[in-house]
Amino acid sequence: MSKRDILILPDPVLRQVCAPVPAVDDSIRQLADDMLETMYAAPGIGLAASQIGELKRMFVVDVAKEDQPREPLVFINPEVVWSSDALSVYQEGCLSIPDYYEEVERPAEVKIRFLDRNGGECEIHADGLLATCIQHELDHLNGRLFIDYLSKLKRDRVLKKFQKQARHAEKA
Repeated sequence: MSKRDILILPDPVLRQVCAPVPAVDDSIRQLADDMLETMYAAPGIGLAASQIGELKRMFVVDVAKEDQPREPLVFINPEVVWSSDALSVYQEGCLSIPDYYEEVERPAEVKIRFLDRNGGECEIHADGLLATCIQHELDHLNGRLFIDYLSKLKRDRVLKKFQKQARHAEKA
């Protein structure tokens, strides 16, 4: 396993749509391991492949509390097959938009179909934080960020802040 660099807004790769994974093989399992190591080191509770520059339809999550054993999940070629009409609001953040948090409203429950790290077909029903995290990471695979759910004014402020930081980093 190796820790990877996380792309930061406004990197254009974050707005790309990811391609399906054609087959789950050792290289995909290695990528999943690298993603988990990167996510835990950040620290975060979810990471999409696009956030480390890999335009593959996969993400990892682990919403276990700090004092509990890790419960990593690997989602390959995920798709939402059902979402509830009921909504919930969580304060979301993103490893690609560091130190910025905002409340986002999403379906409270989802059912998702995916392949696991061994290529097995799986389906889970998620609610609470796990449902929010899954939807957040799935958005990444479609080139969408949680700030896209905010008002235009808030979104523009965040974009300008990170564009300015990126310009300063280039000069340094």
